[in-house]
Amino acid sequence: MPGSAPGRSSREETAARRSGERRGRPPVDRPRYAAYEAVAAVHRDDAYANLVLPAILTDAGLFGRDAAFATELTYGTLRHLGTLDAVLTAAAGRDVQRIDPPVRDALRIGAYQLLHTRVPAHAAVSATVDLVRAVGQGATGFANAVLREVATRDLDEWVTRLAPAVESDPIGHLALAYSHPQWIVRAFNEALGGDLGETTRLLIEDNERPPVHLCARPGLIDPVDLADEVGGAPGAFSPYAVYLAGGAPGELAAVADGRAHVQDEGSQLVANALALAPVDGPDGRWLDLCAGPGGKSGLLGALAVQRDARLTAVEVAEHRARLVAGATRGLPVTVLNTDGRLVGTEPKLPEEHFDRVLVDAPCTGLGSLRRRPESRWRRQPSDLSALTRLQRELLAAGLRAARPGGVVAYVTCSPHTVETHVTVTEAARRSGVPVDFVDARTVLPAGMPGLGDGPTVQLWPHRHGTDAMFLALLRRT
Repeated sequence: MPGSAPGRSSREETAARRSGERRGRPPVDRPRYAAYEAVAAVHRDDAYANLVLPAILTDAGLFGRDAAFATELTYGTLRHLGTLDAVLTAAAGRDVQRIDPPVRDALRIGAYQLLHTRVPAHAAVSATVDLVRAVGQGATGFANAVLREVATRDLDEWVTRLAPAVESDPIGHLALAYSHPQWIVRAFNEALGGDLGETTRLLIEDNERPPVHLCARPGLIDPVDLADEVGGAPGAFSPYAVYLAGGAPGELAAVADGRAHVQDEGSQLVANALALAPVDGPDGRWLDLCAGPGGKSGLLGALAVQRDARLTAVEVAEHRARLVAGATRGLPVTVLNTDGRLVGTEPKLPEEHFDRVLVDAPCTGLGSLRRRPESRWRRQPSDLSALTRLQRELLAAGLRAARPGGVVAYVTCSPHTVETHVTVTEAARRSGVPVDFVDARTVLPAGMPGLGDGPTVQLWPHRHGTDAMFLALLRRT
């Protein structure tokens, strides 16, 4: 290749060009460039960081500490985006949205280093200017000036300067201080009974890097044995949970051979609660009405083996149905690629047929923002109308599918009261199906704190270390 360095492969040459190593320029720091590529993909392509970052790290040949640093920069920048943008707007003297997108993303990564890491200020500024030189020609002087202004104050000083006074606008203050959209902070605060102190603790926890949770599939591996095998620790609440400090769980032998899968402990608890809830009469026909990508179906399928039951897993999206089939391979699970709302019209989804029904409805995902940091900036209040209508329709279908004496679990990974209490109440009222609430606290681990007054349960990251899962159990009478 003309101009290539002697002995350098075309892939290495491409990587060098992408990182700025040309015409005598010093190469851009590779972990920082990898983080930039991930953040830019999220904002440019609506990508998800957890999907694009692993491939970027592999392509860049980053492992160990370098991969960990790139991961920290990527997720940290995305979590704290709102506060970083407010600071950059003030430091630049112009709205951050008016800055050229590549330069803007590079500045965000630089500001994150200055305000949230121990990277020395001179190193953060210098490395980010090099990054800007590679991705935004002619903007190095501007970037240097902006970052030096950012470095004149620490995070607390910037928050004091930019955030509304907590006395006059507590929601606005928390939103800027802890980098969440105001509507989400307001929804969290409402779900927590207006307790600003507890809302603050939730927001802080939302910005922490979450641990990896594994589910030891019952009958296939004991959680203590799994913990020993992977170097983890048994979970606090779920009888199947194992905590990992980090790493690549997909590379674990137990995950690869189907003895375990990656699943937040809260998801394990709500799926297991359905399996533990008392039913009147027979107990061999189970239904997961919104099964993709298959984590809860995998746990329920393993439990079904022990109970001589069978699970029907329904998923409307074809690619997600394939994921469910892969996640439940070897288990007594039948996967249907159809719409769960077709109960009574789809021959394989008859009414009044199933003993246990899980309705893990699509939702805003506000309960898993610590795992998907870009979601907090993508979701809008306007999303609620279509989602809650779908939730009500799916729950009504689940109630129709349950036989008299059977139990339905309604689950969302969101604490927004419109998606939880309002949806359950409205769906039960409109469905025309007679139901009674089962106290969900009775099928969660004894002594588990912070479960409220029942009969529904809301789990929380700051109380339980889980995603903010909501659970309602209804028995068809």
